Amino acid sequence: MKKAWIYCAIDAPEDVHGMLKGQFRQLCDYAEQMEMEIVGSSSDCGGGPLFERSGFQHFIEAIQKGKTDSLLVVNRSSLSYRTMQLIQLRAIVESLNLEIWSPLEGRIIF
Repeated sequence: MKKAWIYCAIDAPEDVHGMLKGQFRQLCDYAEQMEMEIVGSSSDCGGGPLFERSGFQHFIEAIQKGKTDSLLVVNRSSLSYRTMQLIQLRAIVESLNLEIWSPLEGRIIF
């Protein structure tokens, strides 16, 4: 069974409309449908560089400790719009044999 980390993110500085909670519910349902075990979750508000976001850093720490082999996001834009950040992420994904999944896109391949 794949071990999945749920990552929720919005560009807004705060979550006044409960969007993070909605993303979390959607990703929990998706994990169940895909028969993945949820081993952790994190979230970020406000955008900013992907590798500087505290929630994403929690995911990186989980990878380094061997706790997860999959990342669940609502869509690719939850990660970044910036090409260089996506290239860095692709290098990590490939080197650690990770998979990124989205209920809207299926398996995300860079």
